Amino acid sequence: MTTLTHFIASIGRMTLLFFASTGRLALFKWQVMRQLFNPPYPWGQLGHQIMNIGYLSLPVVGLTALFSGMVLALQSYTGFSRFSAEGAIATVVALSMTRELGPVLGGLMVAGRIGASMAAEIATMRVTEQIDALTMLSANPIKYLVLPRVVAGITMLPFLVLIADIIGIFGGYLVSTVKLGFSPGVYLAQTFQHLKSSDIISGLIKASVFGAIISIMGCYMGFYAKRGAQGVGAATTNAVVSASILILIANYLLTSLIFDT
Repeated sequence: MTTLTHFIASIGRMTLLFFASTGRLALFKWQVMRQLFNPPYPWGQLGHQIMNIGYLSLPVVGLTALFSGMVLALQSYTGFSRFSAEGAIATVVALSMTRELGPVLGGLMVAGRIGASMAAEIATMRVTEQIDALTMLSANPIKYLVLPRVVAGITMLPFLVLIADIIGIFGGYLVSTVKLGFSPGVYLAQTFQHLKSSDIISGLIKASVFGAIISIMGCYMGFYAKRGAQGVGAATTNAVVSASILILIANYLLTSLIFDT
């Protein structure tokens, strides 16, 4: 009986902790949205975050997209050649990169790089009481620390994904024409024949949502980090894991909404 009681109590504690964390996250999002319509804005911090999230993330996102497109072309050729449907490789590479692989892989790579960086930086400020110092100086830490990161994440990730789409399609083109012997003109014609603007826009919408998830979770985990070096490490890990899981969940939900027939 005692074991059953402890089991039920542990479930109750986990449930209460889940709802408490969800409510705190909702309040955190609300505070960020309030500051979005409350000028003046920290333009200097915003420019720094745009450079950090956008420009400095280009190498890792570009390399990921390039090799993803190349592997996708090889795997598609292996499967389609069994059905004499090699001509569909260009369409599959283009649609897969713009709809799914570009935004998802780009979001996951940025989550690993930027989400961890945001959480570690803000958690360190929390541990060293710099956030408390900002509050004592009548400076809103949400506006100064969180808002620039969220705005930069929402605006810059679509640009990264658009570049990733181009690089990924180029990777598929490179493998198909050099290694698999496709005609460059025919491959490009097939790529643009079936690729629609709605495919690209849907991926950019996903990227914007993923950027919001990455920046909010990174800032949230860092903002409420516990004291000590162990708290900084836990905040960094939780930021990356939670952002990655939420990206995959949001990807399914957005796909079901956008492409629901």
